[in-house]
Amino acid sequence: VGPQLNAQLEGWLSQVQSTKRPARAIIAPHAGYTYCGSCAAHAYKQVDPNITRKIFILGPSHHVPLSRCALSSVDIYRTPLYDLRIDQKIYGELWKTGMFERMSLQTDEDEHSIEMHLPYTAKAMESHKDEFTIIPVLVGALSESKEQEFGKLFSKYLADPSNLFVVSSDFCHWGQRFRYSYYDESQGEIYRSIEHLDKMGMSIIEQLDPVSFSNYLKKYHNTICGRHPIGVLLNAINELQKNGMNMSFSFLNYAQSSQCRNWQDSSVSYAAGALMVH
Repeated sequence: VGPQLNAQLEGWLSQVQSTKRPARAIIAPHAGYTYCGSCAAHAYKQVDPNITRKIFILGPSHHVPLSRCALSSVDIYRTPLYDLRIDQKIYGELWKTGMFERMSLQTDEDEHSIEMHLPYTAKAMESHKDEFTIIPVLVGALSESKEQEFGKLFSKYLADPSNLFVVSSDFCHWGQRFRYSYYDESQGEIYRSIEHLDKMGMSIIEQLDPVSFSNYLKKYHNTICGRHPIGVLLNAINELQKNGMNMSFSFLNYAQSSQCRNWQDSSVSYAAGALMVH
């Protein structure tokens, strides 16, 4: 499986441009690679392995109710490419704040939102594979004030050019199986309406405004599964902007698993983007 996966990742990465390098943060999807591998490549291509030494991976919790954030209880994550080491020093700093809980091994193994980023992380960093560590963080269903607190905490890490934040999120999950069927007829076909809704959210993320993003979610209830990790990132950015740091976020790719045309259909949307510090 290693060589096959490696060739697949290489193929997707070879087809995209590195226009936003070096990224300080990326937003990328976490579905099966057959669906979103080519989309995710647009984000991972912006990662600069020459300067990146610590990679924070923020993924939403799909399986366990979690009102805070949780840290892994293991030292190493295995991937078919090579093993990734968890940074125990940073984990110690985070743990000391009292803001985190530990995920059980079961939760860690069940949760795909972080796992799906590991092979891509390994691939993007392979030229410096013994020189970096990862900091996986499972993000719970945070209140707005908690998103702000965690944003503040992570902002000091985001300020460091040798750190990279990978924010794991898919976009709209549409259809009966997701119990979400928002449709704006003025957009034409259902899939166009979904795209319009997603791109509204994406442009709010590009404005780097956590409050507008929260309001957008309250208004449309778009099923963006990584809304809390995105909220944490936006709050961290906000904190740094207050201190005069100049940043910009750009989405580089948008895709849907299929095009919905009627009410029986379903789809998941994917978006890839990168944060640059100027």
